[in-house]
Amino acid sequence: MTALPSAVELVRALVAEPSVSSPDPRHDRSNRTVIDRLASWCEHVGFRVDVSPLPNAPHKANLVATLGDGPDGLVLAGHTDTVPYDESGWATDPFELVGTDDGKLFGLGSADMKGFFAAALHAASRFRADTLRRPIVLVATADEESTMDGARALLDAKRPTARFAIVGEPTGLSPVHAHKGILMEQLTLRGRSGHSSDPSLGASALEAMHVAMAELLAFRAELQAEHRNDEFAVASPTLNLGKIEGGDSPNRICASCRLTFDLRLLPGMDLEGTRAELRARLTKRFDGALVTMALDSLVPGVPPHTTPREGTLVQTLEELTGRSSRAVMFCTEAPFFAALGMETVVCGAGSIDVAHQPNEHTSRQGLDAATELYAQAIRRFCVE
Repeated sequence: MTALPSAVELVRALVAEPSVSSPDPRHDRSNRTVIDRLASWCEHVGFRVDVSPLPNAPHKANLVATLGDGPDGLVLAGHTDTVPYDESGWATDPFELVGTDDGKLFGLGSADMKGFFAAALHAASRFRADTLRRPIVLVATADEESTMDGARALLDAKRPTARFAIVGEPTGLSPVHAHKGILMEQLTLRGRSGHSSDPSLGASALEAMHVAMAELLAFRAELQAEHRNDEFAVASPTLNLGKIEGGDSPNRICASCRLTFDLRLLPGMDLEGTRAELRARLTKRFDGALVTMALDSLVPGVPPHTTPREGTLVQTLEELTGRSSRAVMFCTEAPFFAALGMETVVCGAGSIDVAHQPNEHTSRQGLDAATELYAQAIRRFCVE
């Protein structure tokens, strides 16, 4: 069996394959070319490969590749999609991996998180199936950056099964044992247009939205008074009013107004319960009003995640990295693997600070360090 291409060359090949996911169909792309490349490399290393199209989007797919047999084992998991990009902000072609003398590697998805697959594959390639007491499972998902439908499909299928999972999102190789959850909602208010010279001729959806925004901010204040976790840099839940649009002319009463917002929940807060409370408050506020209200979820939402710091996986990764585990504000697929019964920690090369923006980059040094870390984790959980 010939060796895999270098980790840098693997990242280069993955970055060259566009795999944007977005709720906006103008930007959304398939991830199949990335999945097919990964499947080929996995087979080369000796994995048994299963590629599963998403039930609601057959042009996209998940990959579950297994090396070895037996119960328990270790999942190494990542997503294949990227966010949309603003090419004018990039100093280089987003789809061409460009290295610099200081070891940085620039390219769309290089940190978040195509570089992870290069490190995981090179780590796994150090082991033969007949030397493993427990299996290595490499998972590659679709649509983490939009709907999380890839992870939801795995959960619905109740696979994979293992004892431990490492989600390789960029954390600077610091173990992450907890992160916030997220709701992304759209509030639409509809009133009645009319000539602005006489307010009685209409019902302003824009003025009603002012009332709704006050209610949302009051809800935020109550949540922040009730919930706090000092492990997080922002220790309370947050609610961000992200986008508002409505009306068409200053001399016409606004007939329709739309607001999108997100709400980030701390571990221990119930996702669906919070959404239901939010809906009930807004519904009550506009009961009997001259405007009608619709509250829709832009995505199903991601629950908060937490793994006990005294757990085996957290303790092991703290030992192997020499770094204490921490909590972060961004969301990952970790809750879905936890829901499958795995002790789950987020740990990968690169920085979230450079993700989702022009000139995203990882580094050769980070890829090498991640490869070594994952190899040590495989040895600990699948060989010893």
